[in-house]
Amino acid sequence: MKDPVRLLLADDHPAIIAGVKFAVGNAEGIEIIGTSPSSTEMVAFLDRNPCDVLVTDYAMPGGNYGDGIPLLSFILRRYPGVRVLVLTMMDNPAVLSAIAATGVQGVLSKSDDLTHIVPAVHAAMLGQSYFSPTARTILDTSKETQGPGTQTLTRRESEVVRLFVSGLSVGEIAERLHRSKQTVSTQKNSAMRKLGLEREADLFRYAIETGLVSAATTTQPDAKI
Repeated sequence: MKDPVRLLLADDHPAIIAGVKFAVGNAEGIEIIGTSPSSTEMVAFLDRNPCDVLVTDYAMPGGNYGDGIPLLSFILRRYPGVRVLVLTMMDNPAVLSAIAATGVQGVLSKSDDLTHIVPAVHAAMLGQSYFSPTARTILDTSKETQGPGTQTLTRRESEVVRLFVSGLSVGEIAERLHRSKQTVSTQKNSAMRKLGLEREADLFRYAIETGLVSAATTTQPDAKI
């Protein structure tokens, strides 16, 4: 008899953990081997126990290893044999695109039925990607809106975004990077267009949620929000 898939659940909301346990509890071939409410406990568990699939929340603040894109990238590097599925309430197309781009096996929206976790786990074990309906719709709509090949920011665009959300004006960025104000403004606007963002407030949110900058380093002028 084939060994069951060893599954670790990581979420800082007990209700979500309970819901996932209920949804997965009777699934054949899957065994929940542990739960973690923070990145600290998640990493400690993975260091001690062999695991096949990790189902993790995207936003779990307070842990020693952070959360969001930096945590996902860290987990994928440190445990290359673990398949990672992200369970999230995020509905920002740019953020979901950034999550998918990390190399995780799938993205599941908490707006969808938690029963999607079972087929997602089996798909992950086969090396296939799985996106729940809401996540797939958001990503597909984002691609249609932005057009093919436009979701990835260039190095210079990312640099401008990082400095802008850190509190520098377009003029200050231009001076620091030795570019014209027009060039910097064009790169900022290009980045926002690629990300499907219309307001500068959304640009700040994107930068924080994808780990481009930390919340502590951002400056959001009232006039821009």
